[in-house]
Amino acid sequence: MTKIISLIILQALFCFTFFPLSHSANSLIESTCTKTPFPDLCISTLKSDPRSSTADVSGLALIVADSVNAEAMATLNQISTLLKSATDPNMKKALSGCVDSYNTIIKADIPVAIDAIEKKNPKYAVDSATDAGDEAQRCEGSFRGNSANSPISGSNKAVHDLSVILRSIASLLL
Repeated sequence: MTKIISLIILQALFCFTFFPLSHSANSLIESTCTKTPFPDLCISTLKSDPRSSTADVSGLALIVADSVNAEAMATLNQISTLLKSATDPNMKKALSGCVDSYNTIIKADIPVAIDAIEKKNPKYAVDSATDAGDEAQRCEGSFRGNSANSPISGSNKAVHDLSVILRSIASLLL
């Protein structure tokens, strides 16, 4: 009987110890995400990452930066696959421009944003996140006016929107 009571007390302590942390993490995520243009995407992105449960605003920005990077890498892989099978010269030209845009996002914009957040210099993170979003839009724009329609509109939108979220969160650090 003593073991059962001890177990119940231990379970209660566990629940009361970790519930406030989870509640405060959710509260920080929601209050931060409501300050972005895409709060639902922000919340779902952050809640899907276990690091968010203990993150501060800088940590949330880093999680979103990692999400931008992951989405950009997936988009670049998609572009590379499409480029291999493209026969239309307009499509090849647009996709080649997108390779340049996504290489800029992956090799320059997001690493600079992450470094700036880690070094507590959010202005550079804001600028880099803005550039990443612009690069995704530049890629999408390369299909306009061509006979080729963008086969990666959804991916471009995802990278753009995540970049805008990153910019918004980094702005909170200014």
